[in-house]
Amino acid sequence: VAVAATVVCAAAVTAAAVMVVRHRMKSSGKWAKAMDILKEFEDKCGTPIGKLRQVADAMTVEMHAGLASDGGSKLKMLISYVDNLPTGDETGIFYALDLGGTNFRVLRVKLGGVGNVKKEFKEVSIPPNLMIGKSDDLFDFIAGELAKFVATEDEDMQITPGTQRELGFTFSFPVKQTSIAGGTLVGADVVEELTKAMERAGLDMRVSALVNDTVGTLAGGRYGNSDVIAAVILGTGTNAAYVERANAIPKWQGYKHGMGKLPYDESLDNESLNPGEQIYEKMISGMYLGEVVRLVLLKIAEEAEFFGDIVPSKLQKPFILRTPDMSAMHHDSTPDLKVVATKLKDILEISNTSLKMRKVIVQVCDIVATRGARLSAAGILGILKKIGRDVCKEGEENQKSVIAMDGGLFEHYTKFRNAMQNTLDELLGEEISRNIVVELSNDGSGLGAALLAASHSQYLEYIEST
Repeated sequence: VAVAATVVCAAAVTAAAVMVVRHRMKSSGKWAKAMDILKEFEDKCGTPIGKLRQVADAMTVEMHAGLASDGGSKLKMLISYVDNLPTGDETGIFYALDLGGTNFRVLRVKLGGVGNVKKEFKEVSIPPNLMIGKSDDLFDFIAGELAKFVATEDEDMQITPGTQRELGFTFSFPVKQTSIAGGTLVGADVVEELTKAMERAGLDMRVSALVNDTVGTLAGGRYGNSDVIAAVILGTGTNAAYVERANAIPKWQGYKHGMGKLPYDESLDNESLNPGEQIYEKMISGMYLGEVVRLVLLKIAEEAEFFGDIVPSKLQKPFILRTPDMSAMHHDSTPDLKVVATKLKDILEISNTSLKMRKVIVQVCDIVATRGARLSAAGILGILKKIGRDVCKEGEENQKSVIAMDGGLFEHYTKFRNAMQNTLDELLGEEISRNIVVELSNDGSGLGAALLAASHSQYLEYIEST
């Protein structure tokens, strides 16, 4: 009996050992498959300097073509009609309305020269039903909130008696402008719509300037620094504005060759609200980076069972992983990557990940962010090339060129920002990069809109004479 028992136990141990070996072999095969997918993704996301220079050159060519004729470029070139940037001498009280996305900001600004600016503001969320309803209802809501804000003026913020309040209107959508205070979107003049709504609300206010968010940022940056020659928004979306004889605003809309567009980018583009448009933006902006990470993780989950035999259902939901969450995982400095584990559990309902798996996820975030940052630097180089600030000219060796940068992606995603700056230095070279400064411009678009209202005021001659 004792001998028999020993034989049975030995057989059981042997069977268990075989099962463990098979499991390890199977797991090893899945891990190898996951690493193959990751390596292929990393290779195809490569952004060597030669490729970045091609992107910058192509952007410059398209900017020239876009300035030459409407529809002649892959860039959406919008004319701002801004012919007076702030000088720093503006005075008076002006309002601004900064509208974009699901909320807007109203501002009241008292200008007394550079370094003497008083600002008050209010953030307002737009009810979801108004986002999909009639434009009249939306503008009535905006005008109503603006009227409430005007009613809070104190004695120090009262306009000169007998004058009309003036407003700078930042409208962060692709409006085709017809004048400094007029522009159409889907056949409607947005300034006219707002003006009618203000009249219905009993608000005596004139829109002095309609601007894109980047033009506002450019104006806000120029107010305090005459070296500012361009502005870039790196946030949820991506826009750029620069000083040009035609005051053109370039918005990248799809140079598709040479950037290494991948199946993940194709999937994201197909899921977006504007398939086939703004491809460049979809590789670099905060609205999309987290989604690229999700698509890569989904492929690894489907083809290599990275998260187990069943693909997590939450991982299959488009845009569930936001870029701020991606940034938090990318910046996780805890020894066991606790932040990554928490994000996976809270957002994707994925638990029990190993440290080795969490390191892979950080690596995916790094690849996606680095590609976006380097392509962003190439876009900035394209603007610098267009205006001739990418080379040193005789007699201008120490001339500074400042890029005013706004947007949460640039402000809060430190590794993205650092990678972009390092790439720009690499593209420009040491001698040129010393004179190119990229600086954060907080709330540049809102303040800039008020400043542009001041520089295009109907009372400008009166203000200058006094």
